[in-house]
Order: sequence, then C-alpha cells, then structure tokens
Amino acid sequence: MLPGSGPLPELDPLERGYRYRRVLLKLSGEALMGDKPFGIDPAVIRQIAREVAVLHADGVEVAMVVGGGNIFRGLAAAASGMDRSTADYMGMLATVMNSLALQDGLEKEGVKTRVQSALAMNQVAEPFIRRRAVRHLEKGRVVIFAAGTGNPYFTTDTAASLRAAEMGADVILKATKVDGVYDSDPMKNPNAIKYRELSFKDVLNLELKVMDATAISLCKDTDIPIVVFDLSRPGNIEKVVRGEPIGTLVTSGDSHGERR
Repeated sequence: MLPGSGPLPELDPLERGYRYRRVLLKLSGEALMGDKPFGIDPAVIRQIAREVAVLHADGVEVAMVVGGGNIFRGLAAAASGMDRSTADYMGMLATVMNSLALQDGLEKEGVKTRVQSALAMNQVAEPFIRRRAVRHLEKGRVVIFAAGTGNPYFTTDTAASLRAAEMGADVILKATKVDGVYDSDPMKNPNAIKYRELSFKDVLNLELKVMDATAISLCKDTDIPIVVFDLSRPGNIEKVVRGEPIGTLVTSGDSHGERR
C-alpha cells in the first residue's frame, strides 16, 4: 500500500515521535523549479509529494501554501512598469498552477488533496472557506491554499501566516533553498553565520529575510513558530515535523539571536 493510502492511523502523531499535529508547509515557487531556469520540475513535485505522504500516513495534518515565482513574479513585473495590482493578480494565477501540480503529485501518491483558491475559479478549485478547510484536515485530506490572500500587495508569505492562523496550525514550515537563516547571504558571503534560533523581534529588528514584515508580525501576534529549512535534502520535511534540530527556529521567545 502506498504511503498516504487507506484510512488514517488511530495513533496520535505525537505518539509516533512527531512534535506537531497540524502543520502548514510554505513552498516558494522557485523551489519547484529544481535545476530548471523556470517552470515546474516533475522530480521536485514527486519528492515533495512522497515526503508529505509519509507524514499523512502517520496522521499529521498538512496544509500547504505555494508561491508563483517560478512562473510569474508580480513585483518584478510592477518594477518594469506594469500596474502593481494587475501584476499581483497574475502572480496569484501562477500559484494556482503550482497548486494543481502539487495536488496531482500528491494524489499519485494516494493522498486525498483539495485545492482551495482565494480567487473564484470553481472549475479547478474550491473557494476558500475556513470551516470547510478545517474539516478537510480533520478528515485526513491535505489542503493546498492557492491565490495568496486574494488581494494585491500581499505576499504568499503573508498568506501562509494568515492561513496558518485560521487553521490553528502548530507551526509554519518554510521550505527554502538554504539550510536556515543567516546574518548575510550565504551565497555571496562564505563567512555568513547561521542562526539556530531567533525571536520574531530579532527578525524584525535585524531585517532578516525570513518572511516579509507583515507575515512575521502576524506570526508574532498569533504565536505561531516558523522553521526555515532546506527543502532540497530528501527527508527534511519529516525531520522538521519530528522536531529535529535542523534549519532555524523562529519563535516568540527571547533567543538573543542564538547562532551556530
């Protein structure tokens, strides 16, 4: 039987060694490109789907938000002269395409999945309805939230924070191409120092590029921790949900920017 197929286990995921029961996985659109210059790499979709299927089989409730930067970036288009609202709506449509690709990958692994869109497009996705989304999670379905918040000028990071709060998620898992948060860009500075733990206040005061300030402020207000980790290493999603010390943990605690 494939991971994720069949009825959900009766055991609580915490009894199976997991730290969190309900998680929101935030994926950047760029993460879906793999080694491609743009678009979607089917191998990356398969990797993500298989890792989420393992969590699902163990009873972890998974919601997802994905960006659209692999297809269209609203900010870049606006900087080139396009109307910002129009550019942002186009970016939201890109997230729907990514969400449908993830849904296809998950269902190929036997995981029942629903896409809910903040923009009405009933032929391909359900409308976002909070109570319905919560019920899907309770019934063991993965829910992918598409089209951001449905409003221009708000990022998919902010959408992830908002949906995590609405779903009562225990944590936001921010999957990136680097293995945590650094004091400077590790791609440009080989001496960049990685933070093991940060507080939301640290992130805002130091202007660290974890999520945008609106998203961080919302997580701070709702006390939802964030774990930033490297998606490219197979098995990392499960490790993070089990609470293994990989990546960078951002919480409301006073960490004083603990580094390693």
